[in-house]
Amino acid sequence: MKTPYKAPAGTSVGHIHLKVTDLDRALKFYRDLLGFELTTMYGDQAAFLSAGGYHHHIGLNTWHSKGGPPSPQRAAGLYHTAFLYPTRKDLAVIVKRLIDEGYPISGASDHGVSEAIYLNDPDGNGVELYRDRPKEEWHYRDDGSIKMVTEPLDLADLLNELDN
Repeated sequence: MKTPYKAPAGTSVGHIHLKVTDLDRALKFYRDLLGFELTTMYGDQAAFLSAGGYHHHIGLNTWHSKGGPPSPQRAAGLYHTAFLYPTRKDLAVIVKRLIDEGYPISGASDHGVSEAIYLNDPDGNGVELYRDRPKEEWHYRDDGSIKMVTEPLDLADLLNELDN
């Protein structure tokens, strides 16, 4: 029997590339609201953004979607894009920013291994903003699998991080 292939431990998601209907509107969300830095533009049809000087974490383009309708919610496709914040305080800062800007948050969950905020970008693409708990705080089932849950996230407790 052949040994199943396993991706190397250091493998990670390098970037996402989204089709959007209006590049300027998408830039207002990803750059101006979420704070990703614009690294380059490809004419008026594509933009690349990053956090911390990487070449790009997010690609946005209108090559096949300019002026089109949003993707149907009840169809196969991307469920959401998730952005991992380094600390709980960093997550609190972006949540406060969303609240201050009046941007709608569609959900907030405690998954046991992480704390997550959910929203949609202007094209209806799902976006998760989250932070991982340290591994030593994770819980496991008797069979050794990670026990993940979906419980309400205490936003007031999260925002208390801003006072520390």
